[in-house]
Amino acid sequence: MGEADGAHLVTAALVVIGDEVLSGRTKDKNIGHIAERLTEVGIDLREVRIVPDVEADIVAAVNALRHRFTYVFTTGGIGPTHDDITADAIAKAFGVSIDVDPRARAMLLEYIAEKDLNEARLRMARIPDGASLVVNAVSKAPGFRMGNVIVMAGVPRIMQSMLEAVLPELEKGRPMLSDTVLANTGEGDIAAPLAAIAADYPEATIGSYPFRDEDGRFNTHLVVRARDPGLLAEVGAAVRKMVASYARFA
Repeated sequence: MGEADGAHLVTAALVVIGDEVLSGRTKDKNIGHIAERLTEVGIDLREVRIVPDVEADIVAAVNALRHRFTYVFTTGGIGPTHDDITADAIAKAFGVSIDVDPRARAMLLEYIAEKDLNEARLRMARIPDGASLVVNAVSKAPGFRMGNVIVMAGVPRIMQSMLEAVLPELEKGRPMLSDTVLANTGEGDIAAPLAAIAADYPEATIGSYPFRDEDGRFNTHLVVRARDPGLLAEVGAAVRKMVASYARFA
C-alpha cells in the first residue's frame, strides 16, 4: 500500500449502496462522517463509489476495491426488505455461502421478541460464511466483516455505532495533520506562487478553498496537510510568507 513520511500508509475505499441515494431521495450523511473519523485515526479514505441495489454492481465494486486498498467499507442494503441485498453480494464477491447466523439471530432476539422474528427480520441475520460480526449498539442487527471488507448499515446513527465498534480492530497509520491559512485574497491571485510551493514540498498536500467573507469579498482558505509535524510547520510558514506578499485586504 506504500509508505508516507516514513510510516506505513493505511488506505480505504467506501461503497455507498442504494437506489435512494442515486435518485436523490436520500441525502447521504455518512461519507463525511466516515472520512473524518478515518482521517482522525490515520486511515486515508481514497475513493468513494455510489452503486445501485444491483447485485452485479455491488460485487464488481467490492472486488475492484478490496484488492487496491487496505480496507473497504460499505453502507446500506442490510435491512429486512427485498432490496437489501448487500450481504448476498458480499458472499458472492468472496465465493462463500450465506445463511442465518446463530450469533446474529441471538443479537436480534435482544431487541425483537421471538414471536416477531419473522422471515423478513431474519434477513438481517443472514451472514456470509466465515465473516465476523460488527456490533450494532443501537438496534442490535449486526454488520459484519469479511476479509478486509466492513459492511455497515446505511442509517447514520446505526452506521456510526458500527464504525466505532470496528475501528479499534483496524490497522492505523500516522494521522494526517492540517494547518489552515487565511489568504486575504482571491485564489486566482495566488495560484501560481501556491503551485510553486506545492512543487517544492511534494510530501505535503495543499488545498485551496475559496469563499465569500462577511464583507462580500472573495477570500481563500489554504489548507496544508502532512503527517510530519516539522514538515507541516515548514510548509505552513512558506504559505504564510507567500500570502503576506499577495494579500489585498486585512
